Amino acid sequence: MAKKKEQTFYLISYRDAKDAKVLTLKAQTVNDSSLGLSFVAISDFVFDTKSVVINPEEEDQKRQFEGVKTLHLSIYTIISIEEVGENHRGLKFKKDKSNLVILSPELPPKGK
Repeated sequence: MAKKKEQTFYLISYRDAKDAKVLTLKAQTVNDSSLGLSFVAISDFVFDTKSVVINPEEEDQKRQFEGVKTLHLSIYTIISIEEVGENHRGLKFKKDKSNLVILSPELPPKGK
């Protein structure tokens, strides 16, 4: 008997520009963007329709990306892209330091 090939998809973790929250999006296609080198094109979004438990975050994403054909994300907002199987839970960050801002020390004024 032939084994059924497991469906793979991508988990894209990125920082949302609106409220700086880290969001994870599931998609079947990740390509270079037509907008330029600093963008990634994400399409064929995947939403869990088999689960009995309703995930409010996923429902919000489903409504948000309902009519979207392709999402172009800046490479500077993307934290990680994972190619995973159908039953994978995804990467979890214990300490998210992606919003860390490092300020350079001020130089003393010249002549003092």
